[in-house]
Parts: sequence; C-alpha cells; structure tokens
Amino acid sequence: MSIQNNRYTSSSALRTQYRDMDGIAHLTDDFDQVALVVDWLDACRNRDLAMLLDLYADSATLECQCGEVRISEGRAGLESYWRPRLDTLAATAFGLEEIMPTADGVVLDYLSHEGKPVRVAFSFTRDGKIQTTHCLPMTELSQRAGLQDYAG
Repeated sequence: MSIQNNRYTSSSALRTQYRDMDGIAHLTDDFDQVALVVDWLDACRNRDLAMLLDLYADSATLECQCGEVRISEGRAGLESYWRPRLDTLAATAFGLEEIMPTADGVVLDYLSHEGKPVRVAFSFTRDGKIQTTHCLPMTELSQRAGLQDYAG
C-alpha cells in the first residue's frame, strides 16, 4: 500500500478495536498495525514526545543505523533517542513515502527528522504496542541491493 498524502488526523480510534462481551468492552488481540504506525508519524510530526513514548512497550528496543549504530531500550533510552530529534525537525520531517504491512509487522519509508529518506521496520506486542523498531537510511538499502545484484 502506498500513501502519498502527508497530512493525517490521529488514528488512535482506528488502531484500537473493541468487541462487546457482556456489555463490557475488551481490547482484542487484533489491532490495526498500520494505524499505529500512522499514530507514530503523527506524534513525531507534532513533536509530542509523551504520545510517542506511549506507543512503545515498556521493554521496547530501537536500533538506528542512520550514522553510527545506536540501540536504545526502555522508556528512558527511547526518550534520550527521540528528544533531540524532535527538538530539531526539518520542514519535510516525517513525510510518509510508503507504508507496507508485512508478516512480521509494518515497514515504513519516510523522511527522517532531518528530511532524509529512511526505512524503518516495526514489530508489535499482542496488546498493540511497538516492541521493536529497526531503521536504516534508504541510501544504505540501495547500496546493499546493488551489492546483492552485483554478486548475483
């Protein structure tokens, strides 16, 4: 699925799906992973660090290979990673290029806080939180694809 429009309203209502049992609403194991990623983009665009951190599981990990490899774990680690990035956004920051559901979660191509093309893979907990993110600059992906093609 490719989405070209960079304007979104919050989609947390889409992300959370309820079923009614005995008059009581319960969170189902199923949730809209794509909508959760759109919420992630919205939180980043709005520089809403609290909302962004709330989308992650308590034990979440983030691996960023944009520049020096950095791994952040837990809420404090994620906060130290995201705070400086949200403080300095390029005009094109967090523009959506493409979003693709996968068997393991969601892959998102977007423009980083610096406005550079990045691919990030998300995996999720059963209760609808982000468990892991792994990001890599698109230039690195292109180089790796070129090497694979060349090798083979």
